This record gives sequence, C-alpha cells and structure tokens, in this order.
Amino acid sequence: MSSVTSSLSLLPGSGLLTGARQLSSPNCDDRPPGSVPELFVIHGISLPPRDFGGPGIEQLFTNSLNPKEHPYYAEISGLTVSSHFLIRRHGELVQFVDVFQRAWHAGVSAHEGRERCNDFAVGIELEGADDVAYEPVQYEVLASLITTLRNNVPTLELAPIVGHSEISPERKTDPGPAFSWAILNRLLG
Repeated sequence: MSSVTSSLSLLPGSGLLTGARQLSSPNCDDRPPGSVPELFVIHGISLPPRDFGGPGIEQLFTNSLNPKEHPYYAEISGLTVSSHFLIRRHGELVQFVDVFQRAWHAGVSAHEGRERCNDFAVGIELEGADDVAYEPVQYEVLASLITTLRNNVPTLELAPIVGHSEISPERKTDPGPAFSWAILNRLLG
C-alpha cells in the first residue's frame, strides 16, 4: 500500500488534497453556475509518448513545455490543458486544479447525452500508454483518491467513473485496453 493512499484528505473549505503534491495549473476556470463535480474521467498520458518519468506532463499542464525538446512537443506546445490530478507510475499523486474548479481535460465530450464534461467532471490522468500495463500502485492511489473524494464531496459520492474514450469516442482511446477496470472495481469494493 502506498503511503499516499493512507494520507489523503480534503483540506477544509477547499478542493485541495493533503497527501498530493500541489502544482498549480493556469488551465482551469470556474465551473458554470449550477455545475458541480459529479463524474470521474480517467485518462492516460505520457510525454513523449510511451516515455515515463520525465517532466513533460507537468510542463504541458503548466504551459512550460519546450517545443524544441522533442519533435512531439512542437505539435502540442500550444495546448492549454490540465487535469485535476496526475498519478505517476511510482504512485506519486500531483494535483494541478482544485476539485471545485473546472480543469480543461476532456475537450469535446459528452456523458449520457450531457455535453461539455469539463463542466461537471474531475479529470484524473495516469502516467501510461494505452497498451502498457499500469502499475499496481497507480490503481491503489487511484482507488484511494476516488474514495477520498466520494467521502468528502457529496456530489461525487455516487459519481460514475468513465474513461476518456467513453466520453470522446471519436477522438480518444485512453486510458486504453491496458487499463484494468476489474482491478479498480475490486479496490473500490
């Protein structure tokens, strides 16, 4: 069990978690009036693609990606995106956006006929690739994160958990076939 999984709690009066490294992203704003977090969206990301452990993801989410550092970075350096959370391969949890704010992670999307999932979703990125098995500690941290948020944010208590591919099927494939929904469901009980 990761030390992160036993130390997560929501700071009173905020959507920030203790036990997560805080790294603020400018790629967020207020949720629209009447919108609250009520959906979890699981993503998979690696920068450069299929390369793990580097600073690329954090640089992308903080608008500091150097387009000259890698050919792929030149293609994406102008994007203004971020999730609420990132779970690294070794289990580190990083928070970029307050849960009660809108992070820009889903893009064009819909869940059960409701469009603009960023308005009502919490985005959680796992460092990985569609066809590379995710690490056991990532599932542990993910389950702990979801449980902590469900226990502390009433609108997330019964929130569905979906993959990015489910809300943007024409554009996205993540978290991909390597992600085990069975493992996550078992850990969530």
